[in-house]
Amino acid sequence: MWGYLSLLPMCLAFWAIAGIWTVFSLAVVNKAVNLTDGFPYISVCGNVPPQSCIFSQVLNVGAASAAWICILRYYQLRDWGVRKWHNQVILWTGLLCALGTSIVGNFQEKNQRSTHLTGAFLAFFVGILYFWLQLFLSWRMKNLPQPGAPWIGPLRLVLCSACFVLEVAMVVLHSWSMRSVSAICEWVVAMLLFILFGLLAVDFSRLDGCTLCLQPDSGSLRPRRTPPPPCTSSCEQLSSQQRPHTSCPCHLVPPLQLGPPRKREAKASQPSLIKDIYYYYYC
Repeated sequence: MWGYLSLLPMCLAFWAIAGIWTVFSLAVVNKAVNLTDGFPYISVCGNVPPQSCIFSQVLNVGAASAAWICILRYYQLRDWGVRKWHNQVILWTGLLCALGTSIVGNFQEKNQRSTHLTGAFLAFFVGILYFWLQLFLSWRMKNLPQPGAPWIGPLRLVLCSACFVLEVAMVVLHSWSMRSVSAICEWVVAMLLFILFGLLAVDFSRLDGCTLCLQPDSGSLRPRRTPPPPCTSSCEQLSSQQRPHTSCPCHLVPPLQLGPPRKREAKASQPSLIKDIYYYYYC
């Protein structure tokens, strides 16, 4: 039975595909692009408002979802016994892909071309590297769990190979000034990457949920010993017989009830005064 976490990759795929084609439709309706001049690049469709606003929002939500998927995948592979360094390389390639996607959405080609192209490189080329590393991992570790049908692995291999070939063709055709064919390759690569992210739902099908566990440092669990407060003047005035065998008696014995000093002096001096009067008159 599939858990709710398997919905996250599928929602990402549907959200990104629907959002990108919505931006394309708005660009055509608003005449921001002219199809008679050739098929436009994805970035050209999201250059001007209002489609640029939708383009940024779609890619930002997609980037956040992709980053969360990469983190979940990292912990899943860790629980399966994947080596730490290999798992961390996979995680960072996925996070760089998500970062590049956000850069593409926030820095339009019309305004910041160099920054936009840097984000596109991270999104496309580092993104496909993320899936190639996972394919290599599944091939290297034979005992790694393979959820889903047996054809899921070959399908991923075909999609990754197609993405790599189309990315190379996209760059070569762009350098040959065949912009329309290069743009078609870009659109196909984007759709294949979204499908590859959506296929991670098969791997998440065995996950029932995730729990955040905070583990403090072992040294912070030991309570700190506070030194006792210094003795006050009332403690120092106690006699040695009244002091217990501790450094400070204030915390162990209640304060002595000495009473008003004047009444004690009167009671102590009363027998002596009567005796003096008796000897004065009768002796």
